Amino acid sequence: MRYLPACLSHRSPSSPSPRRLLGLVVATALTTTSASAMAATEIEWWHAMGGTLGNKVNEIADDFNQSQSDYVIKPVFKGNYTETMTSAIAAFRAGKGPDIVQIFEVGTATMMGAKGAIVPVHQLMADYAPEQGAAFDPDAYLSAVTGYYTDRDGQMLSLPFNSSTPVTYFNKDVLAKAGVDSVPTTWQEMDDALKKVVDSGAAECGLTTTWPSWVMLENYSARNDIPFASKANGFAGVDARLEFNQTAVVDQIQRLDDWQADNRFVYGGRYDDAAPKFYSGECAMMMGSSASYAGVKESAKGFEFGVAPLPYDADVIDTPQNSIIGGASLWVLTGQEDDEYRGVAKFFQYLSSPEVQADWHQFTGYLPITTAAAELTREQGFYAEHPGTDVAITQMTSATPTENSKGLRLGNMVQIRDVINEELEQIFSGDKSAQQGLDEAVERGNALLEKFARRQG
Repeated sequence: MRYLPACLSHRSPSSPSPRRLLGLVVATALTTTSASAMAATEIEWWHAMGGTLGNKVNEIADDFNQSQSDYVIKPVFKGNYTETMTSAIAAFRAGKGPDIVQIFEVGTATMMGAKGAIVPVHQLMADYAPEQGAAFDPDAYLSAVTGYYTDRDGQMLSLPFNSSTPVTYFNKDVLAKAGVDSVPTTWQEMDDALKKVVDSGAAECGLTTTWPSWVMLENYSARNDIPFASKANGFAGVDARLEFNQTAVVDQIQRLDDWQADNRFVYGGRYDDAAPKFYSGECAMMMGSSASYAGVKESAKGFEFGVAPLPYDADVIDTPQNSIIGGASLWVLTGQEDDEYRGVAKFFQYLSSPEVQADWHQFTGYLPITTAAAELTREQGFYAEHPGTDVAITQMTSATPTENSKGLRLGNMVQIRDVINEELEQIFSGDKSAQQGLDEAVERGNALLEKFARRQG
């Protein structure tokens, strides 16, 4: 309770002065405001979005907080993806975990293996969403996006947030100069197109790629409907083992290695290291994240670029499958109060709304997680004004995901990617054949999978 100053409390209550009336009104208003603020339930959200993306996360939280008065979302930046996951696990073990934590896609198996640490999103929404005014409809979400974050029964474990998929960026000016009339849709056509680019001198290099493991192994396998690992790429059990050394992936890596001889392909390094080769015009094409669109637009100066789907291998499949995603999702941790879970459910409903998702998609280049958000973006004319920004959606939704194109559910996947990248560098430097390098990547990767499985047992 707020008390009035003594100088305002000596008059008879039967005849209050205007000043006393004003004080009572102000005091009452302040008391009400204070009580309302105290009643709002705080929900802590740990994330890995820095810089401009971090500012956008804060904006989303602020907008939600202003849309209602029962809950307050508090975003907390915790560093990169690995640091955020490590911090969340440590905090949970200490009994001080956040309500929501953003975890990158290769951390999915680790989160699932953290016994008793998570509240599956499908369970959370079934228990609490109806109280917030709407039932949870999993069919509203893009299956090619949510599939990465579901259990073997197709139930959502976490809420997709920032999802992307690899696409092909191409230099329109270079292709025109080389006499390439259209962007190749198959790897066989890509061979001919890149030869024209190099032979004509239109560019020094035909093709490069960012994130080579993600693009050239994980997504090549998905796009061509071949297994990356056993047990449905890990979805059917932690005893999964890598298999890409026994599939057309070997031929694909050998193809890239062969193309190095005349610069049809140039290895540019891990992660996004190869991007400057495309920005500068050195390479005619680059395969990279759909979420890189804004960065490409900003950095690719002096030429017009376009966006096309990833090619498929005509020797392997007639009609390509969907590619798989990268990025991160939002996980809910156990040990919180019911009011906090109600708030999380309400926030997830807000975050999944077409307006919020369309805005996030258009601002960042990440995929929208719902069909309604993609449709709203199209209705708003965004795709017409920014050609190519709908390629990722089309690529992800053109086919029903199979067990080979649903995604990966493999423990220690961060370390496995490092192993694959190390072996690819050995191959592309001429120290190993494609088969030798991939055999060793599988052997080393399976040791990491076995280590993970032992921890789960």
